[in-house]
Amino acid sequence: MGEELGITVSKEKIFSDWYLEVVRKGQFVDQRTPLKGFDVFMPWGYATWERFVSIADTMFKEKLGVQNAYFPMLIPLSFFVREKEHLEGFNPDLLQITEAHGEQLGDPLILRPTSETIIYSMFAQWIRSWRDLPMKVNQWVNMVRWETKMTKPLVRPREFLWHEGHTAHADREDALKMVEAVEKVYTVLHEDVMALPCMKLLRTPLDTFPGAEFSIAFDVCMPDGKIIQGATDHLLNDAFPRAFDIKYEDKNNETRYVRTTSWGLSERELGMVLMMHGDDKGAILPPNIAPVQVVIIPILFKGSEKVVVKEAAKTKKKLEKLGIRTTVDDRDGYSAGFKFNEWELKGVPLRVEIGPRDVKEKQCVLVRRDTGEKIIITDVKKIRATLDEIQQALFHKAKTFAHTMITDATTLADMQNILEAKGGFVRINWCESKNCEESVKEKTGGAEIRGSLYEKREDVFSHCIMCGKQATKVVYVAKAY
Repeated sequence: MGEELGITVSKEKIFSDWYLEVVRKGQFVDQRTPLKGFDVFMPWGYATWERFVSIADTMFKEKLGVQNAYFPMLIPLSFFVREKEHLEGFNPDLLQITEAHGEQLGDPLILRPTSETIIYSMFAQWIRSWRDLPMKVNQWVNMVRWETKMTKPLVRPREFLWHEGHTAHADREDALKMVEAVEKVYTVLHEDVMALPCMKLLRTPLDTFPGAEFSIAFDVCMPDGKIIQGATDHLLNDAFPRAFDIKYEDKNNETRYVRTTSWGLSERELGMVLMMHGDDKGAILPPNIAPVQVVIIPILFKGSEKVVVKEAAKTKKKLEKLGIRTTVDDRDGYSAGFKFNEWELKGVPLRVEIGPRDVKEKQCVLVRRDTGEKIIITDVKKIRATLDEIQQALFHKAKTFAHTMITDATTLADMQNILEAKGGFVRINWCESKNCEESVKEKTGGAEIRGSLYEKREDVFSHCIMCGKQATKVVYVAKAY
């Protein structure tokens, strides 16, 4: 016998198992491949990813002036050795190709964990003068990082889909403006598109991206109290330009090194959406990223089939003219109830039911995926407003939850108890010493200082939680996937 089609595990009781069921039964990703962490995007899941990519890609081009390119997947190990800090930061995760045609390679090849090295080797050839700057490129590709034994689809795979943006600038000031512009775009993508409230945190020096002056990360607290890192945005130091000799001639005919930025986000965004918004019926997709925003299901009775199916087709055309992504589920051999459950499992935001009575009354029934509320309407133009309400309601609910998951602590015992009982972010005071940062992880069973608020500096409200000395910074501690 096959497995049950619906969700069999409660989100509240066994979160991890619930998530795995939503991912696979909702037809997003299938993990059942020969190689752990190398998963299959199913058509529905990939369509959702494509929808997100379409929105993000347009914003990158229109708001940031970035052009798409493609760089090789295989990178010589010698490129990583040039920038030792970068190599040290990624070394445990690297997958190497050391042999080809039965012969050892003199310079092993790395399956890209990120592409700074190969991209900057090309920047060095493309950039000659100030007229070539800024140079802004982006690529949508797959990455490979052998970084975990505890894989989780979308959240912790070994191969994953992502984008990475890379820019070169005449000076630090211009590069910093780019970082700030990227931060604004990422905020819109998380909050307005994915309905995900974020903590924008400035990472500690210990957790800063290898080769960066500073790193901004978009952390999101999940319903189980653990954190997922979404997008990251880095102002790189001059190590890469010096390592790859990326120079330009300025307006005074003097030779200078460029300054660079890198920034990226991955399929984790989809994992966060499923975790945050889903329920015991399956996924709930924000309308802005749903491949199908409205599914029309004809309610068929003997003798009225043709008129109902015809009305469903007419309604679909009306909605498509309004720019609403719509499908009609008129498959034979499936009951209306089965169709209801399947589309709920896949997370389609709004269901429209049309039966013979609705045709007669010139109406249709809307059912919201997020609340289950049924609404009878006579004008399909109201559906656009309903979709907007669903988008806003999902963000409001997630934001309300996020506020409840930030808790202050002034003692180690309090921090330990909060992390154990509740999770989320624990706001503490820190002296900025490396020893105290490492002690936090040791004393909490793996929680880390995730960073300080990027957008404002908070006043300390107690002594350093670890050593008791004068604190200099307010930071946030959490356990992460």
